[in-house]
Amino acid sequence: MEMQIRMVSLSVLSPYAIVIFQPFSDIYEILFITGPMYHNGIYHLFYQYNPYSATWGNITWGHSVSDDLVNWIHLEHALVGTEPYDINGCCSGSTTFLTPEKPVILYTGGNYKNRQTQNLAWPKNLSDPFLSEWEKAPQNPLMNPIDDIDPKYFRDPTTAWKGPDGKWRVLVGNQMNDHGQALLYTSTDFVRWTRSKNPLHSSNKTTMWDCPDFYPVSINGNSKKRRILWAWIPESDADSDDLKKGWSGLQSVPRSILLSKNHRQLIQWPIKEIEKLRGEEGCNGQQMKCKCIRNESRKIGCRVAKGLQSCKEAAELPKDASCSQSGCYLFQISNERLLMRKVELKSYASLHFMCSALHLLPLDVKISFDLPSLKEAELMGPSWADPQLLCSQKAASVRGKVGPFGLLVLASKGLKEKTAVFFRVFRSSHDKYVVLMCSDQSRSSLREGLDITTYGAFMDIDPSQEKISLRTLIDHSIIESFGGKGRSCITARVYPKLAIGNEAELYAFSNGTLDVTISRLKAWSMKKAHLVSSNDIRSHQVSLMRSQQFNLKQK
Repeated sequence: MEMQIRMVSLSVLSPYAIVIFQPFSDIYEILFITGPMYHNGIYHLFYQYNPYSATWGNITWGHSVSDDLVNWIHLEHALVGTEPYDINGCCSGSTTFLTPEKPVILYTGGNYKNRQTQNLAWPKNLSDPFLSEWEKAPQNPLMNPIDDIDPKYFRDPTTAWKGPDGKWRVLVGNQMNDHGQALLYTSTDFVRWTRSKNPLHSSNKTTMWDCPDFYPVSINGNSKKRRILWAWIPESDADSDDLKKGWSGLQSVPRSILLSKNHRQLIQWPIKEIEKLRGEEGCNGQQMKCKCIRNESRKIGCRVAKGLQSCKEAAELPKDASCSQSGCYLFQISNERLLMRKVELKSYASLHFMCSALHLLPLDVKISFDLPSLKEAELMGPSWADPQLLCSQKAASVRGKVGPFGLLVLASKGLKEKTAVFFRVFRSSHDKYVVLMCSDQSRSSLREGLDITTYGAFMDIDPSQEKISLRTLIDHSIIESFGGKGRSCITARVYPKLAIGNEAELYAFSNGTLDVTISRLKAWSMKKAHLVSSNDIRSHQVSLMRSQQFNLKQK
């Protein structure tokens, strides 16, 4: 359910909304990223945005800046449709550095007839550290849909790259004869562009190519050597629901893109800077009571909370647990996080984390599992090739052998509402193992008319050699989950009716016939990021983001 941007949780707009880019209007739609860049120590994020409605229209380029990718200053809109060629919206595009000190924007504009063209804009004042004002080139439009190009399918210019021949090259998405393709344009002055005879790439298996991209990958240099991805998290309910809420869409946490150790896939992981939001409150040294949830009439217990009649079995518990007549309590190692080790989840059981800090959304939760003998794992069916379909058929409520096991998040008391993020392990006919990761929204809300699609992915991991791990970032209506240290990533958008605010609870669970062990668990409540407007900064109403580093000057 994801595709292109978000930043981090911010101020509450409703029981659900904690949005990074809170525009300065009551109703808005956030769309995907357009042209992020890093310039003179400042991160710039441009994004498509409708400031007047929670549905499509009035497409504008929003603009925010940051020095850490976590705390942000909102600026005035960078691009607004004011000219005949973009009066119907300033749509997707990219940024390019003509020189190290001169960034420019290429973007798609649409006129009243939805004729799409590619246009140029540049900063009005390069001495402004925020580059807060942009102006359009008088030569616009630079690239027009002429000859055989359908004017309705000509959009989304990429960043331009200059080759050793002195020519700039840029791609534009296109559909021709129902086939998708990336048109290649070249220029020597960045104003006069020539279309190449052949597209850079095309396919007869797709239609319109939106937002194509190409870029060189550096292998040298003194940068942080990381590539960062944002994912746009759209709404999937009806437009009428978006209008009722007053907003639509938000952005994921920024993610580093890395190559897995086995060099077989790209992995995604929240950037390191997100960890600075981990709170200092936590459980304040309290013990955390973990209560076992019995499944139906079956008397199954959790090793950490058996509801013991006495403490005779205390020796079987983790060394850092203590028992009383009412149950067993886990230790708390610091005032900013909880840490738990070697907790056995008996089959068909849930472990309820009752630490008060875990009712403070957002949360950052990391958990890993030790598994039993995998030879007893369920045999993988020959037709189980679609992970999303398999997760739908084998939801969290469907008992298995090794799994399902994982977390129940945004859960209500009594578990009438819950979103399950979990794993199953299957055994193939060649005694190899297949790990399935699922995000099950089927019971996420008692509200009617919501999209409760279940998502899934196969995870490239050998559970006989490596622990299965999960990191989940939980907000009031967003659950971003990273399995296997980023090998599989699933984002869920949920709107619970009961599990709101302090009523939202967190559980670990196992619904398989074989016991699994929580080998390690850490959880933090997360602080709010700072989000203000440039006017607040300049009028000294607030202090934000080490203003000296931003080199702010009173105007």
